Amino acid sequence: MKPSYLHFFAFTHEPFGADLRVEQILQTPKVLAVADRFDYTVRLGAVGLVTGEVGSGKSTALRFALGRLHPSEYRPLWITASSGSILECYRQLSSELEVDTNSFSRAALLRIIRRQILELACNRKQKPVLVIDEASLLRIEVLAELHTLTQFEGDSKPYLPIVLAGQNNLLDLLLYRTSVPLASRIVARCHLDGITREEMDAYLNHHLKIAGITQQLFSEPAVTAIHQGSGGLLRRANHLARGALIAAAAEKTQLVSAEHVRIAATELV
Repeated sequence: MKPSYLHFFAFTHEPFGADLRVEQILQTPKVLAVADRFDYTVRLGAVGLVTGEVGSGKSTALRFALGRLHPSEYRPLWITASSGSILECYRQLSSELEVDTNSFSRAALLRIIRRQILELACNRKQKPVLVIDEASLLRIEVLAELHTLTQFEGDSKPYLPIVLAGQNNLLDLLLYRTSVPLASRIVARCHLDGITREEMDAYLNHHLKIAGITQQLFSEPAVTAIHQGSGGLLRRANHLARGALIAAAAEKTQLVSAEHVRIAATELV
């Protein structure tokens, strides 16, 4: 049985979810800016940087950018960073490359990764593209060594472009002297911040349409309240919008008000 608010508004499925297909992602100017810089980084085989606050849409923008790559020409490699050692990073990447190894040697893992990258690029004619999400969690010593993944034939062959995505402190980490070899390879960067009030209106309408609703369910004060309450950050806006719909359905009203948004906000941290 459908949850009451889905039935009340006649949604075809849960609204404001994160499980959007690539073609459903709203192509805002910032999303397109990330995609353009992503393409440039991949073309050069260099390093790109995407920063932004938590919930600003970094991962979604990168999914959109990756979705534009032809699957027969490119091999996306996506890992989520942690505060672990470079060994953990290498093991994650080995897993993405579908390499079965029990090695706990950094040198051995690096050789295995490099061999597999060469296999993809030279023999299978697929260009690997490495995305490291949550890169702001990486240790300084990991950032100091990460550039070695990109060095082939005396650093002359750009076989492995890397895109780092993380919170704003990633920029500070890249200023350390030990991070210079990696930072010097950055050719493009993009920062995602909160969307504007006008963009929020379009964003809410876009997600309503995806969920099967063509009419506007949010009053103007409600849109303003969602924008202010989220700071324009998409993840929190999703939570507020969904919570406000639940509050409106509980009152059997088809139009979401600013008060419904306020009620939704009391459920969030």
